[in-house]
Amino acid sequence: MRILAILLALTLSVAAQETRREQTNRAANPADDLKPNSDKVPDVYAIDGQFDRVVTLRFKFGADLLAGLEKMVAQHKIKNAVILAGAGSVRGYHLHQVSNRDLPSKNMFEKNPNAPADVISMNGYIIDGKIHAHMTLATPDKAFGGHLEPGTEVFTFGIVTIGIMKDGVDFTHLDDKSYR
Repeated sequence: MRILAILLALTLSVAAQETRREQTNRAANPADDLKPNSDKVPDVYAIDGQFDRVVTLRFKFGADLLAGLEKMVAQHKIKNAVILAGAGSVRGYHLHQVSNRDLPSKNMFEKNPNAPADVISMNGYIIDGKIHAHMTLATPDKAFGGHLEPGTEVFTFGIVTIGIMKDGVDFTHLDDKSYR
């Protein structure tokens, strides 16, 4: 019985060590991250548009979610779109979240390639062909989420539905944190 308890403790210790967290400031241009708000940028603005079409993607076991999204965005020539939904499960994950309240922003990267989780939701945008996806994951112990990073690998399956905007819709500044 004592040996079983020791093995269980070692297993839990190894599993806990697999989740790696790293805080970093990945500003493309730190000077832009520190500039003050501009009176020329409105507090809020609207972008009107309609979907041209809706595409649903299905990912198989072992596929990298971000790499698969990038491949389909290129293949389907998607410029501006809304990630409407996502579901499925992952074998491991790599996400990041903001970890401070003041500029410059800092990100906490959380990665565990061996931790299975259910995909509760996915949303975000495709802006000029670049993916900005967020997802919520759940395990039996917790729910958590963040910005999708490379290395989030599909388990049972993955489904992502994308609403592709008609030509002429400009999402350029949506995720530009220096546009303020």
